[in-house]
Amino acid sequence: MVCGGFFLRFLTTLGTAFEMTAVEKIEEQLASLSIAKRSTLLEEPAYLLDIDVSKPAQSESSRFVAVSCSNKSIRVYNRETLSFLREYSNHPGILNGVRFAHTCDSTVFSACSDGTVKCWDIRLSTQKAVQVFHGYPSNVLISFDVNCSDTILCAGTEKVEKDTFLVFWDARGVANCASTSKEPLGVYSESHNDDITKICFHPVKPNLVVSGSTDGLVNVFDINKDNEDDALISTCNSDSSVSFIGWSGKDYEQVYCVTHDEGFCWWDIAQLDTEDPITLLHVVDVREAVHPENNSLHYLVGGLYHEKADKLFLIGGTSRGNIHLMSCSTDGLTLVGTLCRGHSAPVRSFCWNLTDESLLTGGEDAQLLLWKPGAAERALAKKASMKIASSVQKRVRVHKSSLKSRKR
Repeated sequence: MVCGGFFLRFLTTLGTAFEMTAVEKIEEQLASLSIAKRSTLLEEPAYLLDIDVSKPAQSESSRFVAVSCSNKSIRVYNRETLSFLREYSNHPGILNGVRFAHTCDSTVFSACSDGTVKCWDIRLSTQKAVQVFHGYPSNVLISFDVNCSDTILCAGTEKVEKDTFLVFWDARGVANCASTSKEPLGVYSESHNDDITKICFHPVKPNLVVSGSTDGLVNVFDINKDNEDDALISTCNSDSSVSFIGWSGKDYEQVYCVTHDEGFCWWDIAQLDTEDPITLLHVVDVREAVHPENNSLHYLVGGLYHEKADKLFLIGGTSRGNIHLMSCSTDGLTLVGTLCRGHSAPVRSFCWNLTDESLLTGGEDAQLLLWKPGAAERALAKKASMKIASSVQKRVRVHKSSLKSRKR
């Protein structure tokens, strides 16, 4: 019995060690990311504000990268070579995001402050959008996303007078361009009271969407419900202006946010109907919680959930372009590694590709970089600093208000 008990403890210890090794392997892989490709600088440099990669068909790899830029253009690149393919510059206002459709890798969406979401077919050389989703006259769109089934588009608006909206459209038919113009299905107008800075649909459930705002609130909705009040599943308060939101966890039942003053909040929505607290971690200022050796952390860019490791990571950086990767646990944040000699100015955007464990980053130096584990760059050394003036100015507003919760 003693030997048997010892053997069971040994197996338990061995299993735990194996699990730790699996996570550590992923962390080591992330820390070993090196530059594989670097895009060629174009004649008109611009901040690279948002990045998305085309969704691959089964057993295939992503073919395209789309980037929204501070010069009001969408640029499309080859995913593997980062060679420039085409540019769409027919935007009368500031761009606020770019997303590929999930079911058609040649279809890409962009939201604009002129109150429209445009749909582009990158197979066509025309500068004309194949579809335009119009908001209501007063809408200034500053965030958007499309759900995983490509059936619903949702955009968040800037606050105009006392109004701020989540605007919804029927996105069906985009692949065959069934119509060239679409009006909204309707709006949610009661759940936020300030600019809606971020929107993110659930990765696998097309009816769930999370929104973040400068009012500090992070709201989760089930859009299958008949009205906004019933649709609002939960409201969490970050106590600050939200700059990034996402889903995490094995069944994507967790949501998290990054704030404009470099805070981090992480909640477990699955705990809503239990007595357990839904807050997994709240870090008021990540810059004070994480101290990279011989380096500094100046800002956060966002987060990524690694499905294989079941691990949430944060991405931050320095004013000189170094990128810090941090792992998240309920005990706090841990620095995994720092990516150096890539960018020469702050990083503004990124996109993680789980298929080949690669990372795309875009910065204020106008560079688009592809990072892969153990890669060797066949290009010139790091470019001199190219930080450029941008027409995009972020407003930072910190909000302190009491926690508002639903179903607690």
